[in-house]
Amino acid sequence: MKWNKYKYFILVLVSAFAILISTTVLAQTDINVNKNNIIRFGGDVIVPPNEVVENAHAIGGDVTIQEGARVTQTAIAIDGDVILERGARVDGDAYAVNGEVITAPGATIGGASGTALRNGQLGIGSRRRGVGGYFFRYLFHSAFHIFNVVVAAIIGLLILRWRPNFLTDLATIVREYPLQCGLWGLGSLFAVILLVIFLAVSLIGIPLLPLVGLAVTVAVLLGGLGVSLWVGQRVMASTRTLMQQFLIGVLILGSIGLIPVLGGLVLSVVNIFGLGALITWLLDKRRSREVPAMSDHHIN
Repeated sequence: MKWNKYKYFILVLVSAFAILISTTVLAQTDINVNKNNIIRFGGDVIVPPNEVVENAHAIGGDVTIQEGARVTQTAIAIDGDVILERGARVDGDAYAVNGEVITAPGATIGGASGTALRNGQLGIGSRRRGVGGYFFRYLFHSAFHIFNVVVAAIIGLLILRWRPNFLTDLATIVREYPLQCGLWGLGSLFAVILLVIFLAVSLIGIPLLPLVGLAVTVAVLLGGLGVSLWVGQRVMASTRTLMQQFLIGVLILGSIGLIPVLGGLVLSVVNIFGLGALITWLLDKRRSREVPAMSDHHIN
């Protein structure tokens, strides 16, 4: 078995395994700052009826404040919903990143409330409540996925029209430095998770969560477009038109994304490699600017 022949397949498997291990380690983990402040990774936070806590935060799950319960400061769900049952109270703010804030009759929120990145990408155990059976939820998810693919394809074509070298550089980085892209992507994923946790537990940082979500969404989108071009180049190496290669790559990855479970895992790996390629490209651009500056300083 030659490494060059199977290296991309092995790297995809390693990245997928790393994602599964990381989410398993984080799953169902509670951090109790004290008895009244709870952060949970990979699961739901439930405030029982008539109990009072200061903060309730869930990373990859829902925050449910049951009947008559009270949160005196903040209720935040990242990749989940904030649910207030009848008579529940949140004296401070309630936010849902990639989720919804759901209030039953008689529930109150004293501060601000809002959502960000609803139905976004790069989720931690993404799940949405359905109003029907699995088949209906799958159709709804597929329709939204196709819409995202079409929008991404349009954005990619516009970039190829005015800045073709950008996506070409990303595709080249993925082809020549796959391991580096994977490592940078995984490192960035964990850095984003830590940043979100830090902002979530800080009252000053809560308003910045939508901005962080927007920045991550744009970065993942651009990186994914570069990976799409790389896939198209691998499939249609003899085709000289970048747009044709790009559209073929988008079609392939978009079709894979329609496969239940496996499609989401593959697209998560694509997002990680794309994010790593974008970071590698940014670092290369920074180094290329620093080298001439140092040379000019040395000459002077």
